[in-house]
Amino acid sequence: MLVVLESLTPLERAVFVLGEVFGYPHAEIAEVIDRSPAAVRQLAHRAREHVHARRPRYDAHPRVRREATERFVRAALGGDIAALMEVLAPDVTAWTDAGGKRKPASLRPVHGRDKVARLLTSGRGGPRDPVWRYRRVNGDDAAVLFDGDAPFAVLVLDLTPEGDRVRGIYVVANPDKLAHVPKEEA
Repeated sequence: MLVVLESLTPLERAVFVLGEVFGYPHAEIAEVIDRSPAAVRQLAHRAREHVHARRPRYDAHPRVRREATERFVRAALGGDIAALMEVLAPDVTAWTDAGGKRKPASLRPVHGRDKVARLLTSGRGGPRDPVWRYRRVNGDDAAVLFDGDAPFAVLVLDLTPEGDRVRGIYVVANPDKLAHVPKEEA
């Protein structure tokens, strides 16, 4: 949900949270944000559209997801920009959470194939001998990068409806958030 809320403007975010989460009527929200009720209705409508547009409308077959993840990991880990550009959708977005403790990372989402490829192949801050393992983390199929026995990063991908390209990349490399990641397959 936090990722979705990042795609809203501050006013849309306020209206969405106050209306959808806390159940405030448009008239009360209008008073809080100093806008007219009609403006609040429009902001709420726009915010709901943005939120619904970000929800995946399909679930790729596990085999397709695994194959796409493996292609992505090989290209990113090998620094193969051409292969990475093939697997990334033109409108791909990457979100990273390193907690200010690891690189590469970005404070804001990175949009577009070229920028995402540069972020992923920058070669900064990764383990010397990385080992990838596939796990379920928080209910999602994920690729987990290990540095020795310790998890270094968790990667979850959203695929295009065809399942052939990556349109969303979620990377958690914050060591404080990786403590619960299983070292062995459950």
